[in-house]
Amino acid sequence: MDSVLIFCYLYCFVFGCCIASFMNVVVYRLPRGISIAKGRSFCGSCHHMLHAIDLIPILSYVFLKGRCRYCHAKISIRHPLIELVGGLLAMLSFAHYGFSLMTPLVFSLAMVLMAITLIDIDTMTIPDQLNIAVGVIAIISLFVYSMPLASRILGAVVYSGGMIAINFLKEESFGGGDIKLCIPLGFMLGIVNMTVGMFLAILVAGIYAIILLLTHNTKLQSHMAFGPFICGGCLIGLLYGGQLATSYLRLFGL
Repeated sequence: MDSVLIFCYLYCFVFGCCIASFMNVVVYRLPRGISIAKGRSFCGSCHHMLHAIDLIPILSYVFLKGRCRYCHAKISIRHPLIELVGGLLAMLSFAHYGFSLMTPLVFSLAMVLMAITLIDIDTMTIPDQLNIAVGVIAIISLFVYSMPLASRILGAVVYSGGMIAINFLKEESFGGGDIKLCIPLGFMLGIVNMTVGMFLAILVAGIYAIILLLTHNTKLQSHMAFGPFICGGCLIGLLYGGQLATSYLRLFGL
């Protein structure tokens, strides 16, 4: 690996950590109705305004030993982990698409999906603002990479429509946010990649639900956040959907 490529990966990691640090702000503020565009970052415990030295991704957490500089309250380990994941996702996007417009587009989608995942886990809701953000990215994708329009339309309609139909059979099987999320994701991914993504989402969600039932951590009638599984499955579908679909068909000799 030459020095230029090493620099690119390092740049992607640092940039990704910084963007993910901002997504921490989004995850905290959006469900609380706090503007993400105005006001400096502050400690969630003492509400003291944070300075630049307190906001260095990952490093500030390490140097401060996981505690607020001002009130010494414990900082959740989730914050630096999100920043680390952001850096790794930026590197993955670059490794997969290289010097193309798909790299920032896919990374942007990954960051929005990460915010959706965390908010859905915390609140069991998906903010409309983030679904709109996915929609904007999906529209931009029309000009960035080629995907048959028919495939996009099918991807947008099939699974969102399927969720609506299932809700008629069993009320509140899927949340409105999940249904809305599948529309722009399906439009961006197309029917093949979306099918792979939803298959993975349903498979992993089913396994997780069985584990919860077997460990008595939930009841059969309980609801769980499905958004994180949609986000994870569809991101994998976007990156590797074609290869996974081809491998699956070959497995059965098709």
